[in-house]
Amino acid sequence: MVRRASAVLMLGGLLFVSSPLPALAATTTSANATNSANTLKVSPVRSDISVTAGTSGTVKTVVSNLTSAPITIHPIENDFVAGDENGTPSIILDENSYAPTHSLKRFMTPLTDFTIPAKSAKEITVTITVPKTAQAGGYYGAIRFAPASAAGSKSVNLNASVASLILMTVPGPTTEKVTMTNFDIQQKGETASNFRSPDNLSVLLRFKNEGNIQEGPFGQVYVKKGDKVVYTYSFNQQTPKEVVLPDSARKWSVPLKNIEKFGKYKIGGSFSYGASGQAIEIEKTIWIVPTAYIIGAIVAVVLLVLMIVGLIMLIKSRKSRKSLHRGGNYRRY
Repeated sequence: MVRRASAVLMLGGLLFVSSPLPALAATTTSANATNSANTLKVSPVRSDISVTAGTSGTVKTVVSNLTSAPITIHPIENDFVAGDENGTPSIILDENSYAPTHSLKRFMTPLTDFTIPAKSAKEITVTITVPKTAQAGGYYGAIRFAPASAAGSKSVNLNASVASLILMTVPGPTTEKVTMTNFDIQQKGETASNFRSPDNLSVLLRFKNEGNIQEGPFGQVYVKKGDKVVYTYSFNQQTPKEVVLPDSARKWSVPLKNIEKFGKYKIGGSFSYGASGQAIEIEKTIWIVPTAYIIGAIVAVVLLVLMIVGLIMLIKSRKSRKSLHRGGNYRRY
């Protein structure tokens, strides 16, 4: 059975995080020095590469030893899959296993162990060879670095590993299909169209990738009151962009601002993706109506009903008195 581990890698643009990712770090016990805490750091945490079928490409990764003792490192090449819709990938830790689709590990040349002196860094070159028969589309994997124990590279501290993710594109005819499945206006996680206050409002965006290549949807979310735009938010426009892997979905939460305590607003978005700039447009209407306004409206309606009922009763009473008055003028025979 394939072993998987969910690693919170905050991918500054893989499928997933909204800000540039800091270098990943892990603390472990050195194989060459006892009772001392040692830390590894890897940079970059994500690399994007395009390799034509039948050729090779390289990715350079810098591994740093931040400690005062040398560390022997065991490099491990893995595939990964989308772990959840919040940006947490699931790395397939078994060195002998591959992802069922979009496996980059199959194309990666194995690396050998190496030693990093104290307070030093070493640049590692990963070679990726793509066969001529490879289909066009997206492939992705990870290169992890773990301290080897005194027993050698077969005994490593997996919990202390640091990872650099690699997203590769093989040029050629690809299927690009991204759909927006959710554009939900929420307050504290609850979706609605009417809210009592403008506090903590956000838009939940969910994109589903039904193509065979990773996609980075981007665009703008806006808030309009009447015909006036009162707020805009640039969505996923940093470099590199966060992407949605093939056969998976990804969610983002976008904050909404400049909304007053009462009124009708339109919340919309304009998004693009793909090489041809395919467009997605959407707009929804919400109302901000404070509880006090609702209570006041209810009281006003009740008072209006009472006034109408009272007026009707008054009119009926007057008609009744007029009828009695006319009947009193009749003479008896």
